[in-house]
Amino acid sequence: MNSKAPPGPALAPYARIKQFLKGELGRGRWTPGAAMPSDADLVAQFGVSRMTVTRALNELRSEGLVERVQGVGTFAAHLFRVSSTLRIRDLHEEITERGHRHTAQVRLARRERASDGVAQWLGVAAGTEVFHTLIVHFEDGVALQCEDRHVNPAAAPGYLDNDFTQITPTQYLLQVAPLWEAQYSIESALPTAQEARLLGIRRDEPCLVVARRTVSREGPITVARLTHPGSRYLLQGEFKP
Repeated sequence: MNSKAPPGPALAPYARIKQFLKGELGRGRWTPGAAMPSDADLVAQFGVSRMTVTRALNELRSEGLVERVQGVGTFAAHLFRVSSTLRIRDLHEEITERGHRHTAQVRLARRERASDGVAQWLGVAAGTEVFHTLIVHFEDGVALQCEDRHVNPAAAPGYLDNDFTQITPTQYLLQVAPLWEAQYSIESALPTAQEARLLGIRRDEPCLVVARRTVSREGPITVARLTHPGSRYLLQGEFKP
């Protein structure tokens, strides 16, 4: 590497590394998916410990700017040019951050044959066995989300072994199948009859519906329909260029 670390004596060592990499990403030095400097390169360039480099890279990862693949390296995130912090957030985390209590009811957890639509989203042949869960999430006892999710067994073979009243599917999947890409849509829509019943709302009550598909380096992980009563849920995010 020929680039030199930017001046910044007032910054902590990890912050100098983070600032440098963030600036180079912003200038387009590394395109989405491109390999970035190795930990060893950064240690040598900045004259710091590996722990310092790790902290800088982990913070960039938490901001959605880079992907870290154990034993492989660091890569510029595919979602960087859209938003540096459009990251998958766990509903349990959102609720507990508000100081409230999260609980969940598992209404369905089974293996089933993929329909044509699910198979297409998960990148498998129609009729292939996939995992299906239907979970209702509550905030302080009030139904907040109906999560209808299909999972590719190749990406998370132990998915159905979990107690999803103790760990959310999002928490588990982020542990076992590192996210590389995500596609999603957000719309205002009426709930299905089943969703209205599970959420305890009327069929004519508008809902915020998020359809989300995630992919790892090896292939599709999951596709989910997340339905929230419009009167009970606010979708929030942040952007940091």
